[in-house]
Amino acid sequence: MSNGEFSIPLIHNSISIMTPFLLAAIGGLMTELGGMLNIALEGLILIGAFFSVIFAAATGSLFLGILLGILMTIFISWIFGAITLYLKANVFITGLATNLLAGGLTAVLSFHLFGTKGVLMFNDLPSLPSLNVPALHGIPVLGDILFGHNILVYMSWLIVVVAWIVIYRTPFGFRLRGTGSNPNAMSALGLKPQNYQMIGILISGFTCGLAGAVLTLNLGAYVPNISSGRGWIALVVIYLGGKTPFGILGAAFVFGLAESLSNYAQGFMDIPADFILAFPYIITVAAMVIMSVIQTRRED
Repeated sequence: MSNGEFSIPLIHNSISIMTPFLLAAIGGLMTELGGMLNIALEGLILIGAFFSVIFAAATGSLFLGILLGILMTIFISWIFGAITLYLKANVFITGLATNLLAGGLTAVLSFHLFGTKGVLMFNDLPSLPSLNVPALHGIPVLGDILFGHNILVYMSWLIVVVAWIVIYRTPFGFRLRGTGSNPNAMSALGLKPQNYQMIGILISGFTCGLAGAVLTLNLGAYVPNISSGRGWIALVVIYLGGKTPFGILGAAFVFGLAESLSNYAQGFMDIPADFILAFPYIITVAAMVIMSVIQTRRED
């Protein structure tokens, strides 16, 4: 296989793989701009993954499955936000509690509804439609890379654009950033910072619900702990992307490429499987170290 024949499917798969990272990070960006580090992203992805696939199987509709999965994720994010913002609980404790709740809740419901805590397989589960336009596929290189993905991949790109417009071109975006940088000034203007932070948390519930749906509906099944650290990696993506939507898009692609490389490496490289599977997380640690060094140099 030539380098070109190898690189095109590699990049194509990287774009698909990066989608959950991208969606979760965009939601996390909204809470970060509001002055809150949302470490509940991992649990919210898991909630979205579980409920989207079981609702899609129960209703026979992808739209209803994704919609109901998102609503459940938004509900859990609202609980997380209410306890944190209005009951004044520590955000790190409530975030960790949300992650633990997601893991326990999905396991309990899986056992009581389906009699297993393992993999859930569903017959006749609708598949995500892909954008296949023959004329676009004919574009050299770009056609094979950018087209043929499922609809949620393209929705994630649209969400990046919408997020940029909301953050930098709307009053809500200015106020959200003001909440994160100077909440006292917001209060002096008669605005309630907690309300903007809550909206940011609910947006993260929406995007994490979509991220979870991408994981399970692509696979056609629910696997326990299918989020597999993606929420934690999304936090790194936020900072690696400079806390901007398009920066996050680029950073998410880096991690998608790392995971895609690890998947390809399992087939043709004589490297221990454990190391290959750990490669995306090694990239995460390396990215954190690089960001720390850059930040330290800027402060100096």
